[in-house]
Amino acid sequence: MPDHTGVSLKLAEEAASFQADQLTAADFEQLERLLLDYSAVTLCGSVQPWGRMLTAWATEHGASGEALLVGRGTKAGANAAAMVNGTAAHGYELDDTHDKSMSHPGAVVITAALAAGSETGATGRAVLSAIVSGYEVMARVGMAANALGVITRGFHPTATFGVFGAATAAGKLYGLDARGIAQAWGIALSMSSGACQFAFEPEGTMIKRMHAGIPAHNGVIAAQLARLGLAAPMQALEGDYGFFKLFGVDSDPALLFKENGAPLEIHDISLKPYSCCRKFHSLIDALEQATDGFSVDIGEIEAIRVRAPKTAIGSHMMRRPNSVMAAQYSMPYIVGATLAYGPRRYDAYGSDHHDDQRILSLVDRIEAVPDAELDRLTPAKMATGVALSLRGGASREATVLDSLGTPVRPMTTQDVMAKGRALVGPLEVNYEGIADAIATFGEADNVSALLENLVVPAYDRESEGPRAA
Repeated sequence: MPDHTGVSLKLAEEAASFQADQLTAADFEQLERLLLDYSAVTLCGSVQPWGRMLTAWATEHGASGEALLVGRGTKAGANAAAMVNGTAAHGYELDDTHDKSMSHPGAVVITAALAAGSETGATGRAVLSAIVSGYEVMARVGMAANALGVITRGFHPTATFGVFGAATAAGKLYGLDARGIAQAWGIALSMSSGACQFAFEPEGTMIKRMHAGIPAHNGVIAAQLARLGLAAPMQALEGDYGFFKLFGVDSDPALLFKENGAPLEIHDISLKPYSCCRKFHSLIDALEQATDGFSVDIGEIEAIRVRAPKTAIGSHMMRRPNSVMAAQYSMPYIVGATLAYGPRRYDAYGSDHHDDQRILSLVDRIEAVPDAELDRLTPAKMATGVALSLRGGASREATVLDSLGTPVRPMTTQDVMAKGRALVGPLEVNYEGIADAIATFGEADNVSALLENLVVPAYDRESEGPRAA
């Protein structure tokens, strides 16, 4: 068996040494898309009930500081802002996804980088370097731990892997060297968790919104404590009681490293056009194909048979969700909402629709069948298939391996902008100003030009939730 002793420090050395001058034009373009997407989904999440609750928590309990609370526009300490903004970014199932680690790095890593960057007065280039390194670490830790095995054991990947990405991004901005980053991971090891029990209790799903805020918060704290010299294990990943031993399933530490010239993990990111669990975006695209662009009268559909990997069935079959999160996590509800109202009616997951008979009548016609072939593709591809039985004996089928928004079928910058405008339009936010600040972020002296645009003008007035894109 290979000896993997020292891999934590080796990975930390790579993260510490990465600089923005190593970024290519394509890297900067992708970072622009990621920031455009992050800004819109975080603003959207900031006005949801859970976003407002976390903002109220930070206002009452968060230490004073220079980090902006997205939405309201007031400031708090970096760790409190990371908790609030990470929760908002993950707050309406619209944040980016790294499929191979089954996690949402942007909501964690960008959040931590902006919070720490605000506190340290970092340049835009320094923040971009920190973001890239955070994505690298979070994604590679997740792949090496075997994300599918981790989630099968009941740990949510974003919350579980995210603390290492957040500690990396924050650590770079706090000036930690490789040993300091490795020590931050040693602290983070005692902070990593994220139980999936929320998937089985519809009235307890709100905590899942915090599964990006918690690791962002903890990662910032881990980096701050490491900067102060708090001693912690140096083998956080590979140790006898390290992350891979405690959380991993058939872990492969070799996946922490890749060949020279391999693309950065920021290029292996899926952006979400639909506001539901990432596992079902291919199902939505398959429904579109099977119905010729949703042109089939839903009254003609007698039965719906979904073929999916086991991981997309076990904790996703709630047929009567009574919370927004439960609806966005329920495969039957997602199918019903999509067929009833189309794929971009974000509000179809809201409480006003949970008793909607147009949706629920479709939910009751759905059968889910595990598919071994699709299992073999997971998590590199989150593929699904669907078969519709129509009145009169006709049937329609479609299988989609790569959904819209994946690296195989990427959303363009224009697509991301269209999504962003739809999300922030009801909030009266100047999205063009956000786009302008992001376009010049690499030359910015600090993060303030971007953050001052991430404010909802009438935040303290109840704002409307997301509508159709």
